[in-house]
Amino acid sequence: MSKLDNLDLRLLLELVRDPRAQVSDLSEILGVARNTAQSRIRRLLRTGALRRSGRELDLEALGYDVVAFVTIEVSHRELDGVITGLRTLNQVLEVHEISGRGDVWCRVAATDTHNLQAALRSVLKIKGVIRTETVLALHEHIPYRTEPLLARLAQRPDDT
Repeated sequence: MSKLDNLDLRLLLELVRDPRAQVSDLSEILGVARNTAQSRIRRLLRTGALRRSGRELDLEALGYDVVAFVTIEVSHRELDGVITGLRTLNQVLEVHEISGRGDVWCRVAATDTHNLQAALRSVLKIKGVIRTETVLALHEHIPYRTEPLLARLAQRPDDT
């Protein structure tokens, strides 16, 4: 993928903020011609920065080559504060309260291992975090998806 310029990044940001935005709305918000916005979207789809749905992003194309799954052990009285703290970290993509080993699971994106280390240090500085365990993602075989669930639900007969 060629390097993304500021317009590409602003376009992607608007698509993340409002996945139902129309090309005409995007061109107006960004201050560019409709054809420019449309051609940029096509190029982002063709190069893979935007995935096939047209709203999901390829983190690697954005320069985030490292994805890690972090299990966090938390002092239970501090759980809400830890989640609030995680919300402030830009590299934290999602957070789930879990059962089993650990209390919280989060997915973190980083540009490289040094950037990941900095993010993990930020997590460890959050009041209430006792320890973390990090697993690196080596390759994404199946991206996040909901289509199979919806297809199965759509095959069921209506109860009405």
